[in-house]
Amino acid sequence: MMTRRLASTLGALLVSCAIVQPTNSAASGDSELEAFPPAADGMTRFVIKLEHKTREQEQNYKVEIVAGKRMMTDGVNIQRLGNAIESRTVQGWGYTYYEVTGKGESISTLMAAPEGSPPVEQFVTAPSILVRYNSRLPVVVYAPTGYEIRYRVWQASDTFLNADAR
Repeated sequence: MMTRRLASTLGALLVSCAIVQPTNSAASGDSELEAFPPAADGMTRFVIKLEHKTREQEQNYKVEIVAGKRMMTDGVNIQRLGNAIESRTVQGWGYTYYEVTGKGESISTLMAAPEGSPPVEQFVTAPSILVRYNSRLPVVVYAPTGYEIRYRVWQASDTFLNADAR
């Protein structure tokens, strides 16, 4: 019993992480995607299907969406993309989807890399966005071709802490 409780507690504390694969509306055949438009030219549609939870359980979860792409860097400086992830509404349906916007220019700190250091391939990201957990609908993200979409599921603790009144 103690082992099961410990495993359950540890499992609840973990943040799961995944890489999302792009979809093609014609090939996917998912009826749950019929409301969402196909990707525009130069864009890719990514679909996240969340594990089913009850409405009560979903209140304790959030989904962090991360957009980025693999780039060669110097391995020393911190790189970021100048994109943003914005929410949009599917007209006539009211469903929310997300779009990676902006030019995606890379910004970097300016520390000098050691002479002769080899380039390193890294996953460079734009600022992430935290959205509500809804397992009844897919989370749909449109990103420029060449980007990857990754996500993490965050779970809140069952314990609330009291703030000090001052």
